[in-house]
Amino acid sequence: MNEAWASLASLLGTLAFCQTLLQTVVPPELRFASLRFLKRALGFSSSSSYCYFEITEVNGVSTNELYNAVQLYLGSFLSASCSRLSLSRASNSSSTTFALSNNDCITDVFDGISVQWEHAVTQSQSQPSSRGEKRFFTLRIRKCDRDRILRSYLDYIMDKANDIRRKNRERLLYTNSHGGWKPVPFKHPSTFDTLAMDPERKREIMDDLRDFVAGKAFYQRTGRAWKRGYLLYGPPGTGKSSMIAAMANFLSYDIYDLELTKVCSNSELRELLMKTSSKSIIVIEDIDCSADLPNRSKAPQHPARRSCSNPGAPDAPSGGKHRNNNTITLSGLLNFTDGLWSCSGSERIFVFTTNHIDKIDPALLRSGRMDMHIYLSYCSYPALKILLQNYLGSEAEDLGRAAASELREVVKKAKMTPADISEVLIKNRRNKEKALSELLEALKARAERNEEYGGSRDEREMNGEEEMGKRSKRRGLWRAPKTGATLTPFLARKWRMLKRSRKNERENLNLKGSDRS
Repeated sequence: MNEAWASLASLLGTLAFCQTLLQTVVPPELRFASLRFLKRALGFSSSSSYCYFEITEVNGVSTNELYNAVQLYLGSFLSASCSRLSLSRASNSSSTTFALSNNDCITDVFDGISVQWEHAVTQSQSQPSSRGEKRFFTLRIRKCDRDRILRSYLDYIMDKANDIRRKNRERLLYTNSHGGWKPVPFKHPSTFDTLAMDPERKREIMDDLRDFVAGKAFYQRTGRAWKRGYLLYGPPGTGKSSMIAAMANFLSYDIYDLELTKVCSNSELRELLMKTSSKSIIVIEDIDCSADLPNRSKAPQHPARRSCSNPGAPDAPSGGKHRNNNTITLSGLLNFTDGLWSCSGSERIFVFTTNHIDKIDPALLRSGRMDMHIYLSYCSYPALKILLQNYLGSEAEDLGRAAASELREVVKKAKMTPADISEVLIKNRRNKEKALSELLEALKARAERNEEYGGSRDEREMNGEEEMGKRSKRRGLWRAPKTGATLTPFLARKWRMLKRSRKNERENLNLKGSDRS
């Protein structure tokens, strides 16, 4: 036994010496070539049945875009399959990327066909410095599968690499100014996990977004532009802006926040659309009040035209052929969302928000422009549970069965927005018992007030606006006797009060004059 162990130790020492000698004397290129020759000789690879493709990076400079794409693609699933990896992180990236080590191999499967990738780094004899390195990937495919998958496989890799770059890079929020876009970093933390909304409705929206992203072939086959429109409507404070941020974080899209009051004409609106990139969300918030776009289904209105230098001041009347070039019209906005120019880019989402959907023209709401209408209502019990988890770190049931049951009953009657409830929880986030008690008090007080006045404040305001509109239609719009301007009943009362006060002033002046005489 001792002799056997001594022989084994001597053999291992000889092998270690030979390995060191080979690494010192034999250059890396010769070792790599010998290894490949040995594999072929032993039958691991047959030159008659396989073909090889090299994708090279020369002199340490990534001049080959395909090389970068392959590196990103392979790094997306290397962490779980390899024991030795190279790590890197770009200057504008938020995550670490993995890469194959020198002379390492990995197998991938595409469309049921197995391919093999091998990464090699060789040193140039003439330039032994690091700049003389030659890095390349070798793709091995069976000759019978070459024409079947080569082009589609490489296109698939490029698309996946672009998705990885978009997810890793810093997202941007653009705002329009002087006919162009100005970007700032987008850091909004809202996600669908933290969004206070009914879980079922939330899953429907997420599934719709997934179908849109994966629907390139479907949109091409059906002859539709690869875009989708969402309308977010409901009372203020129900999470419309948070929904937009959650959509951007879910899809890793940039956001273009379009301020219509800064756009002077339809042509400028079209130019802004042309400057937006694909894989982006174009947002117009408060569409009912950000531009003077009347609802044609209601009483006709004649809004004063805006000036580009002073949006708040009306323009002087202009001639017919130049009229549409100096202001935004409903027709221009419709072409912006669903016209020929809207097809200039691909994979874009249009999101409009409003607090009063009845003020928007039906032509802007139809399918093809606003495909999905999402109503964001008052806080429900499922949404309340999400808020409790976000701010207090506990489920509603953890606070007690009686308290959970009481919350379930009172939140239906209170009709409070998620923003109002969040404010109560933020103030008492360090004390769960106090937060729960104050939340119950606030919900009960709001529920009692709703029962007393017959609905929430927002509902009463909306009902009041609808009633005023009905009265205006029945009575007709009142016109000022001298100017002929069309006034609402509220402004008409103000006009009469102003005339009455001026009349009283004149009478007082006449009395003072008679006293002096």
